[in-house]
Amino acid sequence: MSHPWPDGSGKPWPTGRLPWRSSLAVAVVQLVGTGFAAHGQPARTDLGPGAAVLLLAGPVLLLARHRRPGAVVVGTAVVTVVYLAAGYPYGPVFVSVVLACVAAVAAGRRVAAWSALGLLWGSHLLMGHWLYHRLPPDGDGPVGWGQEVVVAAWAVAIVAGSELVRVRREQWARERAEREAAARRRADEERLRIARELHDVLAHSISVINVQAGVGLALLDQDPEQARTALTTIKAASKEALGEVRQVLDTLRTSGASGAAPRSPAPGLDRLEELTGQAADAGLAVRVEVEGVRTALPPGADLAAFRIVQEALTNIIRHSGSRNARVLLSYAPGGLELRVDDDGPAAGGGATGGGNGLVGMRERAAALGGTVEAGPRPDGGFRVRARIPLKGGRSTP
Repeated sequence: MSHPWPDGSGKPWPTGRLPWRSSLAVAVVQLVGTGFAAHGQPARTDLGPGAAVLLLAGPVLLLARHRRPGAVVVGTAVVTVVYLAAGYPYGPVFVSVVLACVAAVAAGRRVAAWSALGLLWGSHLLMGHWLYHRLPPDGDGPVGWGQEVVVAAWAVAIVAGSELVRVRREQWARERAEREAAARRRADEERLRIARELHDVLAHSISVINVQAGVGLALLDQDPEQARTALTTIKAASKEALGEVRQVLDTLRTSGASGAAPRSPAPGLDRLEELTGQAADAGLAVRVEVEGVRTALPPGADLAAFRIVQEALTNIIRHSGSRNARVLLSYAPGGLELRVDDDGPAAGGGATGGGNGLVGMRERAAALGGTVEAGPRPDGGFRVRARIPLKGGRSTP
């Protein structure tokens, strides 16, 4: 079991641990310091066993300041009032009250801390101006008002210092929580990115493999040469998939361990011809058209554009009865528009562009401030249209 204690780390204070080191230090300071202070105050009551008990009572109470901060700050104030009422010399007896007040305010027991300081100051005022002739030492006179101002200023300074400690601790706790939340957010985004990459790589390659495996099985006896071609395509697609998966995992490993850059470049539109070749191996003829001045894209936009085209072609292979597709790359000064069309119809009762692939395309575009729209065309077939804003792109010949 533990009790909450805002120590800046946001962690609870264990009940088995007591702040005995700091309490012992306070006890030494109060005993030794008061002994030195007494030499300059011969008119006050001599120190004795009673004074030692009172000087030690405050540090003993401080042992519980993290568990019962409100009770401790009031208790140390009462002990200090009794010490002053007994006529003992002024000195570091107030250290216990200061430390207890800081702990109470930091723990949120502000009313208790202020009340304890008010009790201490009010008692000192009462004893110094009205009860001095009834309290030891004998022949003591009233306290000057200048000293009362000093005591009041001291109390205000304690409150201000305690509030400053509380504010700083709350600020540290907030900053720590924000750092942890940011770290969790980055980890979630990285997991999502890796999952998206793996989905796109595997979905495309396995779709090609699935189609070619069906062709190979159908032609194994009638046309062994064509079946051999299908198996060769399967081998190439699986090798390509393994390479890309290894690259994705390499990126995850290097960025997680040392922040180093991946050893292989991420795929981009410069591999579009390779992508259309893989689609052709799966029986899908792809025509690519380019409008505007072709621009070298930033790595993130280049990868997103490639993956969007890849996923759109994969969906056509898997879900469309069409054996033809058209890819349009439209470059403009402010961005790139991608359009992937097929003539349909949907195969197997499905719709092209459905499932997690469309979600992944939209996430990729949204991460760059772009959009993805997908749906049936009015004249039949299916269309995927993506818009990716570009910044700082440069023209390529």
